[in-house]
Amino acid sequence: MRQAVTPVEAGSLVAAAGTNKKPSAPSEGGNFADLPAYAQDFAERTVLFWDALRQRADNFLEHERLGLPALLDFKWELLLDARTFERPVNYALLRITEASGCRARDCVDDNKPPVLIVDPRAGHGPGIGGFKRESEVGLALLEGHPVYFVIFFPEPCQDQTLMDVLHALRRFVEEVARRHPGKPPVLYGNCQAGWAITLLSADCRGLVGPAVLNGSPLSYWAGDAGVNPARLAAGLLGGVWLTHFIADLGDGRFDGAWLAQNFETLKPGNALWDKYAHLFTHIDDERERFLDFERWWGGFHSLTREEILAIVENLFIGNELEQGLFRICEACFADLRKIKNPLVIFASYGDNITPPHQALGWIPAVYKDTADLKAAGQRIIYLTNPHVGHLGIFVSAKIARFEHRAILEGLAEIEALAPGLYEMKIDNPGGDPDCRLPKYSLRFEPREVSDLKFDHPIDAFERVQRISQAGDAFYSAWISPWVRAVSNPWTANYLRWTHPMRTNRYLWSEQFSPWMHGVAGLAETVRRGRHPLPDDDDYIAQERRVIDGVSQFFELGRVWRDAIEEAAFSALYRWPPSRQVEKFAKK
Repeated sequence: MRQAVTPVEAGSLVAAAGTNKKPSAPSEGGNFADLPAYAQDFAERTVLFWDALRQRADNFLEHERLGLPALLDFKWELLLDARTFERPVNYALLRITEASGCRARDCVDDNKPPVLIVDPRAGHGPGIGGFKRESEVGLALLEGHPVYFVIFFPEPCQDQTLMDVLHALRRFVEEVARRHPGKPPVLYGNCQAGWAITLLSADCRGLVGPAVLNGSPLSYWAGDAGVNPARLAAGLLGGVWLTHFIADLGDGRFDGAWLAQNFETLKPGNALWDKYAHLFTHIDDERERFLDFERWWGGFHSLTREEILAIVENLFIGNELEQGLFRICEACFADLRKIKNPLVIFASYGDNITPPHQALGWIPAVYKDTADLKAAGQRIIYLTNPHVGHLGIFVSAKIARFEHRAILEGLAEIEALAPGLYEMKIDNPGGDPDCRLPKYSLRFEPREVSDLKFDHPIDAFERVQRISQAGDAFYSAWISPWVRAVSNPWTANYLRWTHPMRTNRYLWSEQFSPWMHGVAGLAETVRRGRHPLPDDDDYIAQERRVIDGVSQFFELGRVWRDAIEEAAFSALYRWPPSRQVEKFAKK
């Protein structure tokens, strides 16, 4: 079946959806005598599909009962628990001690620098960088690097702020550096954690070791019209006030399920159809992979009201990191020009959450030209993938085994580069994702800062920022006190457990749907006498054409939705009527 479609493919899909081609009938070889076998296979897959949803529900409730522990497929030891710091935060530093049977004391090369991996705290729990062998953690350890991992707990500490988190992360970096004198750690920042690593690199003291930013947004206003709609959400929803309102309803906590839901709405076809259709059509092979991923995807973690407002207002709406306006502490602002440690930026054109525009667009905003970047003594290396999705940058086996290995094996060359901007090119004539140097080759081709200039309406986003500030000021003064007065832990917990991202999981458990006991028993019987049809069966081929047609329908709807949102944003903020909106906001 066809997987979720990337934005790059949208044009061809729309054209395909508009054709008049009709599904072909089964070939002459697939006569009606074969229909009973297909009907039996379809019924068996139906039972196994619903049993997989039952198992997902049970896994979800068990994970909640255990307190949402970090999903790492490795053995580890706890080094620092930031909940005990003077300014406590819900983070901890781990040392990975074993991966896939390989103990750190046996496979670590003391001559290699340590790798510190920080996962994103963007609604889900830690583990996307290490919940399976073919991931950043497993790869780095098996390549001989001492590996450290930063986890976080489901509930934030009382009154913790984004600044508290940054100071805790700095202590973690200092601890890893202390354990490996003379070998500055290589910092891996995935998605949201990438800009946290960048903030550490850009503060008053900076860092020394290379920083690898995977799918990390730093230029929040950049993106292609009609392709990257997430950047328009604040303007269409009136700014940060809605985030503030949700955090108030949560009794000072912002439920990460809302962030996960935002990610799913970017590709509703995948969330509502594609991933379930893929499970149904490949139920014999995909069940365990589906359950493993959903265990992580359904582990929603919270942020404090102060944290989420600082992130949304100052970064995603204010774009203050790119402009050098983001405050690290009382007397220090993040200045991207101060970064001296090499930056390796990995982005993908198939990533609709952090497209290359947002991963790279800050460079021409900070450095006026290539000569300016060289004069600042900085080395920025970027590599792009043409099609992999956002999460695939971190967990795709092919990506983890090749691009990330190439980054680790190329560290010495990266640090030896003269100041400048480079694109990292990998030549792998054999196509083997497990090969090592010199079976493939690395090239660092010089690039110009002007090559990375992406056109976006800065004046429109500045209007969004001003309107957001006005709207939040009104909400904070007149509405927030009333919402806080009626919110309490009981109401917050009720809203948490009735969130659709949770109900669509746990309601399929036997604890809530007793008839699922029957599904579980029937599934055991089906597995013992399973009769799968081959992929080239005519009826299976016809079924998958129908599934593809539904996928195209969802994709066409997404394309139209994104186009409507783009037009609405332009009408509000890019045309003369936007001046009236701004004038009203100032009043």
